[in-house]
Amino acid sequence: MKISKCFLWIVVGLFVNTAYASEEVVMHFTTSKGVGKSVGTITLENTPYGLLLTPHLSHLEPGAHGFHIHEIPNCDDNGNAAGGHFDPKKTGKHLGPYNDKGHLGDLPVLVVNEQGQATLPVLAPRLKLAELRGHSIMMHEHGDNYSDFPEKMGGGGGRRICGVIKQ
Repeated sequence: MKISKCFLWIVVGLFVNTAYASEEVVMHFTTSKGVGKSVGTITLENTPYGLLLTPHLSHLEPGAHGFHIHEIPNCDDNGNAAGGHFDPKKTGKHLGPYNDKGHLGDLPVLVVNEQGQATLPVLAPRLKLAELRGHSIMMHEHGDNYSDFPEKMGGGGGRRICGVIKQ
């Protein structure tokens, strides 16, 4: 009986550790020559409500910025090497983080304060850390309207900040 209880506690411990796994992603300015200067980190953490993304970023342009998971774990070529938005179900739809008919790459907008810092956490309810390993996370120049109209990809503009989520 003691072995069974011990085994049960090990299994429960592994489950809890996996369920609330977290990872820190180093974020950099994008450049044409590869990754640029680091601007901080984003902590990705599983919660019962989805993936919590907590930015610890500075030296950024104030305002709301499009924020996405991209397919390829590569930030080269001004962030273009990261490919398109994460869309494992091939929906092809840019509908935002709360619409289950769209792709999974849309995250809530990232807000940068007047001091150039982003510290406000966002929650992506449809994501878990395990499915994002081996992808990249991107902040765009402008906001995001979660539509392809009037501009493609929500009007986010250029890829400004990028980080690779480890395998």
